[in-house]
Amino acid sequence: MLRIRDLTVSYSVVPVLHSINLEVPEGKIVTLLGANGAGKSTTLKAISGLIKPVSGTIEFLGDAISGRRPDEIVKMGLAHVPEGRLVFPGLTVIENLKIGSYARRLSPSALKSNLEKAYQLFPRLAERKSQLAGTMSGGEQQMLAIARAMMSEPKLLMLDEPSLGLAPVIIDAIMDKIREINELGTTILLIEQNAELALAVSHIAYVLSVGEVVLSGDRDTVAKDRNMLEAYLGGGKQ
Repeated sequence: MLRIRDLTVSYSVVPVLHSINLEVPEGKIVTLLGANGAGKSTTLKAISGLIKPVSGTIEFLGDAISGRRPDEIVKMGLAHVPEGRLVFPGLTVIENLKIGSYARRLSPSALKSNLEKAYQLFPRLAERKSQLAGTMSGGEQQMLAIARAMMSEPKLLMLDEPSLGLAPVIIDAIMDKIREINELGTTILLIEQNAELALAVSHIAYVLSVGEVVLSGDRDTVAKDRNMLEAYLGGGKQ
């Protein structure tokens, strides 16, 4: 579904990604692991059109998307949940959800259907639909951020650190929902610093270190390479 070849990205003149290669097969959960500063978030921003690569190619469903506007990429079926959730705090839950569908220009009936699906996925949002997003807990905001992305009907959902700053019981609930979203047919590219947690839900894993892929394979292969995980992830539990 997603194919990256020789992707190089720089901030100003400082290279952040060095000719990385990565593939996300349809129907799978692929996790991107690495310590802070490894280039994980930069990879997602390049895919979603938020930053422009220096070189390399990014293909989604066989079409080159490098250089396309972020809204065009959303229309193609790719959604990005950023690190830190970034909900609109002064807007209500339902207003945040509607913004998630804006680029798709859905009909009123399709919008209503997608709202119902969002509430089925996260019933708490139905209870809070008139509440300002900024007054919600961190876990509820993370639910809202994921549901907002799902409003655009993505074929591929990219999640950047969905467990960040959340209590363990909420993390488990979020990860269960990520599995559910995948089982319902959405392919997922996941960034998660907790390697053990990420590998538990993923099919395929890549490990980034200082902008380079240093390990990749199915989750069992990556999980068994304890020396590599310890070298680049501090034991694989970060």
